[in-house]
Amino acid sequence: MKGRSKNGAEGAASGTRADRMRVRAAWMYYVEEMTQSDIAAALDIGRVSVVRLLAEARARGEVRVSVTGALAELTAAERALEARYGLERAIVTPAPGVGEDPSPTISAAIGAFLSEAVDSGMAVGLGWGRTLLESLPFIEPRALEDMRVVSLLGGISQAHRFNPAEFVWRFAQIFNGDAFLLSAPAIVDSPETKSALVDRCGLRSTLDMAEKLDLVVLSVGGIERTATTYRTGYIAETDRRSLEKAGAVGDILFHFLDRTGALVDHPINERIVSADMDAVRRAPARILASGGPEKIDILRASLAFLKPTVLVTDEATATHLLD
Repeated sequence: MKGRSKNGAEGAASGTRADRMRVRAAWMYYVEEMTQSDIAAALDIGRVSVVRLLAEARARGEVRVSVTGALAELTAAERALEARYGLERAIVTPAPGVGEDPSPTISAAIGAFLSEAVDSGMAVGLGWGRTLLESLPFIEPRALEDMRVVSLLGGISQAHRFNPAEFVWRFAQIFNGDAFLLSAPAIVDSPETKSALVDRCGLRSTLDMAEKLDLVVLSVGGIERTATTYRTGYIAETDRRSLEKAGAVGDILFHFLDRTGALVDHPINERIVSADMDAVRRAPARILASGGPEKIDILRASLAFLKPTVLVTDEATATHLLD
C-alpha cells in the first residue's frame, strides 16, 4: 500500500517535471525565439528531446500559433508572386501610407535577406540606386573568406545623394570582402570612348569577373522625368524623350526595356559601361529589389528580362504586379 502510494507520488512528480520541461521548452522556442540547440543547452537535454517536447506541446494544444490578417495577406501575396513569375522566393513588405515612399521598408527587407544570403567564396555583383544603398544599415556584418564584390555598372561623375562606388566599397567592408569597381561613367559620349576605357584603361579585368557571379543584386529605374537619373541630369532630357518614344518603360543597369521585357533598340546602348547582361542573367541567384507606383511597368519588364530568383517589393506594388 505504502509502496503503491510512493510509486504514485513519484509518477505524479515525474509527470509534473515533464509538463514543466515541455512548457518551458515551448516558451523558449515560440516566445523567446531561441534555437532548438540553445534550448537543448539551457535545459541540459538532447536536441532530439527538444524536438519531441515541442511536437508534444503542439499536439496537447499547449501552443497555439496564430497568423494576423496583415501577415496572412503578405504571405498570400508572396506565394502568388512566386507562382506567377517563377520565383524561388518573394519578400513582400507592408504597404506604406498613401503617397509614402516604400523604399525604406524594401531596403530593410533586402538588407535582412542579404545578411544570410551572402557567404564565403562568393562573387557578388551589385547594381546601384537609393533602395540598395539604404539597405546597408540593415545588413549584419560578418567576416567572410574569399568574398568579392563586383560593380556591374559604371559610376557618376558628380555624386548627388549617393555614390555608386561608395556603395560597392561599403558593401564589401561589411563582409570583409574585396571590392572591384568600374572606374568610369555609366554612360559615355561614344562607343569609341567606351571601347578605349574597357580595353586601355583597366576595366576589362572587372568586366571579366562579372562573367562568373554567384549572386547579383539589382534595382530598377523608371522613365518618368522625376526619376533620380533624369532629375539629376545624368541622362539628358532629349535622350529620355527619345527612349520613351522608342517604347522604354525604364531601365535595369541602364539597359532600357519595353513593356514586354525586350531591350529597346537605341543608340545609348552602345555607350553603357556595364557588365554583360547575359552574364548577369546567368548568375545562379538574381535578386531584384524595388517598388513604388512609378516602377510597376519596369518591374514587370525586368521580371520578364532578368527572371530573378528573388523579388523584394512592397505590398501595394505586389498587388499591381498580380493584376
